[in-house]
Amino acid sequence: MKTQNSSEKTTLHPRNQHRFRYDFDVLIKANPDLKNFVHTNEHRVGSSESELAKQTIDFSNPEAVKALNKALLISNYDIQNWDIPTNYLCPPIPGRADYIHYIADLLATTNNGVIPEGENVIGLDIGIGANCIYPIIGNSAYGWSFVGTDIDEKALQNCKKIIADNPKLIDVISLQLQVEPRFIFKNIILPEDKFAFTICNPPFHNSAEEAAKSALRKVNTLSNEKTSKATLNFGGQNAELWCSGGEIGFITQMIYESAKYPLQCLWFTTLVSKKDNLKSIYKTLGKVGAADIKTIDMAQGQKISRLVAWTFLTKKQQQIF
Repeated sequence: MKTQNSSEKTTLHPRNQHRFRYDFDVLIKANPDLKNFVHTNEHRVGSSESELAKQTIDFSNPEAVKALNKALLISNYDIQNWDIPTNYLCPPIPGRADYIHYIADLLATTNNGVIPEGENVIGLDIGIGANCIYPIIGNSAYGWSFVGTDIDEKALQNCKKIIADNPKLIDVISLQLQVEPRFIFKNIILPEDKFAFTICNPPFHNSAEEAAKSALRKVNTLSNEKTSKATLNFGGQNAELWCSGGEIGFITQMIYESAKYPLQCLWFTTLVSKKDNLKSIYKTLGKVGAADIKTIDMAQGQKISRLVAWTFLTKKQQQIF
């Protein structure tokens, strides 16, 4: 959302709507509750920027982040109503939008340079969580359809409510409970299914303790204050934040399982938070015989991540998928 005197966030994807500073006047109209969390950034007082550009929220406050997300979804993505239960992951929308736009670019490489749009383009969201963010953005930006999966029934029930509260989503998002948590694609990809892509933001951490320490560091950084108690600014249930083996364990499992469905998905993709994991990921992809591998760097502010995409289809098969 571009505003006068805004500075452009050039690290975000060129089609990302969030490349410019938030216009809080517009966002508060979309979600009046946001007004309770907006304040003037004291570090900008006296600068040449407008008062509007100095407005911000406390990103270490989970309620403030949720209010901002709701406002963004209403004003930018034509969502009428959106909410998540307490302590569930409330993701930063600009970064999630980047992932969607880079997938669109990836799909264009096998479609004569044209981004395929419409409901016939179907994505599989592994770990949709309670927020339904990727399907909302993907459908709004490109008209895509989604299947969202999770091992958490409460999370899926909340997604079901979001879909019911936004009729335009009813026919384009379906939900599926993964009844065997140790699997990722088994029980989900059926013989008749064909997906243009999979999308995943895997659990980063090996344990609850590691997740708690990371949350504490994040809060201290965002608030510029030292605290001994972590309040997750973006929330997160156990399954959203950690699993046995951490990020590399989850992605390794995903790669091995993906090899069992080589003709049913054009591009398997995942976010990779830890750069040190890439070497192991490439080695595993080599073991399962991936025909093509792509790594796309992404950056949101100071956070650097990347997405890794792989396919088992030859160049010719990709063109006719």
